[in-house]
This record gives sequence, structure tokens and C-alpha cells, in this order.
Amino acid sequence: MSILTPLNTGHINGDILVDLSVGSFIHHLFSASEFFKNIIVLKVNNRCIMELKRWADERTGAFYWGHTSTFLQEKEEQSDQFEDKAGKLRSAIQHVVKYDPEKENMTEPLVLPPADCVITTWLLDVISKDQDDYIRYLRKFSRLLKPGGHLILIGVINSTYFTVGKDKFHVFAYDEDFVRKALVGEGFIIDDCKLRKRTAASVINDYKYIIFIVAHKEK
Repeated sequence: MSILTPLNTGHINGDILVDLSVGSFIHHLFSASEFFKNIIVLKVNNRCIMELKRWADERTGAFYWGHTSTFLQEKEEQSDQFEDKAGKLRSAIQHVVKYDPEKENMTEPLVLPPADCVITTWLLDVISKDQDDYIRYLRKFSRLLKPGGHLILIGVINSTYFTVGKDKFHVFAYDEDFVRKALVGEGFIIDDCKLRKRTAASVINDYKYIIFIVAHKEK
């Protein structure tokens, strides 16, 4: 199970996908561009926006995502060249928008069109201080979806921190039961839920499992 799996089947598709993810990584969007015409990326940090736009505009110094090609070919069993996938993703990314998770309309003054799918990877874990915070942000994310739209949620179970260099940052610790109840409480029907146990020790973070959930919003 990988963060690409829910998209690889083609079961989840549509016109608009909104991505809410930590940092400036985009490897999960290569597969998404195969099934969504338009991708809107939301970032809270100006540096992340700059890095993503640098890649999208093919500017000098942009991060090279060529290592993604081998991974995609293994998971999707396709022989497409990475450059073709990169070009397709660049065409699909219509907007890179700054947002504020504390605002009622997070992208104020912009009002986004209802999305067919929202992907959020690890973001709820790092912006939430407690259960109430997690549910509050989840509710805001769910408002980006049209009725019947899908949410792909990836997070870490029983994690308390991650480090960047010498700095240590908070991670909200929760279990599978909590996140399932949070989704159901916000009107989602869970289509699939998988856990992947941690296999390597690291001082960078202390998670026990990665959780992958696909859910859809009740009409």
C-alpha cells in the first residue's frame, strides 16, 4: 500500500483535485494527474509555494523529481517516460494558492470551486494540537469537497514529534479508532483503511504506523 494506490486504480477521478500536504513534495500528484484534469495545490508557506512554482515553470534550480519515475513504473506497471508524466502534471497544476487554516474560508479572498477529491498528507498531524483541533481542521478541509467527493487522507499513528536538523516539532498523537470516528462524525463514509507498520528505526520521528484512508462525503 502506498499513497499512490487509491489513485492507481482509476476508481477516484474527476475534474478538480485539491492537494493539502506538508512541505513542497509532489510525488503523489504524478499519479493524480492521470485521473484529474485540474489540480489546485494549497500551501501555507511562501517558501513551499516558491519551490513548487519553480518546478512547475521549469526554472533553474528546481528540485529534480526524476527518482519518482522508477517508483511509479514499479507501482503502476507502466513504462512511460518520466518527462511525459512531469509534463502532464505541470499542465494539470492550474493554481498554487496560499491558504490560512485559521480562516473560515482558508483561501480568502479566493473562493475555490467544489472539488471531486481532496488529498491531505501528514498535514493534519502537524497543524493539530489536540483532538478538537484535528476535527476542526478536518471539517474545513471537507468543505472543499462537493457532495459525494472523495477524501484521501494519509497520516501517522502514535507519533509525537519529527525533527528537521536540530529542531524538534510537535506531532499530534492519535490512533486508528480516533481518526475513523472523526471522519464518520464529519459525514464521511470510509471506503478503505490500511495501516503500514514502521519497519526502520530513526531519530527523525517516532511514528508506529502510517495510515491510509479513502472516504467519500455523503450526498
